[in-house]
Amino acid sequence: MTQQHALVTGTSSGIGKAIAAKLLADGWRVTGLSRGESALGEGFSWVQADLAQPESLVAAVSPHGPFDALVHAAGFQRTARLGELDAAALAGMFTVHVAAAELLANAVVPEMPDGGRVLLVGSRTSTGAPGKSQYAATKAALMGLGRSWAQELAPRGITVNVLSPGPTDTPMLADPGRSATPPILPALGSLVDPEDVAALAAFLLGPHGKSITGQNYVICGGASL
Repeated sequence: MTQQHALVTGTSSGIGKAIAAKLLADGWRVTGLSRGESALGEGFSWVQADLAQPESLVAAVSPHGPFDALVHAAGFQRTARLGELDAAALAGMFTVHVAAAELLANAVVPEMPDGGRVLLVGSRTSTGAPGKSQYAATKAALMGLGRSWAQELAPRGITVNVLSPGPTDTPMLADPGRSATPPILPALGSLVDPEDVAALAAFLLGPHGKSITGQNYVICGGASL
């Protein structure tokens, strides 16, 4: 059996790193795309790229394909309430969350074998949260991309889904750019474990994910109750 090959963004930390590590443990080959250096051992190749400059992404990844799966996990959060919103923050998050996803999928999916996988990491916040309107808008946009692509790619057996974590124990929670909205502990009493998110991602990317497409999976420790 040919070894599966995944392209994963944001592998230097957080959810992207956890997903890449889980796929490697499951026998995948992983090409990681991130600004900061990633070193995850055998089977992993790192490609340095700044997702805030998406025009550079296609040239960065094209020598490394084809890919059986695309996972877009890179992201960041800036928070502010009405009256203090910064247009540059919205533009920056839209570029990394949405434009980068579009450019990568546009380049990678046409060469992807039938039966491949696309997974976009969204957020529980996509349904709205005080002080997070700009972040929520960019993550909600991934739902539109994902469901549209799921319909387009169904004839090829390629699934497209969105994973929407709640407050997850990653470096993003300590980013000063989101200090206006400190994380609230979910109902289950602890932050979401990125390895739990990675386990669900691996299921959707694996052989038993073949019947699931166009869906949004919320993993939030009860934050949405």
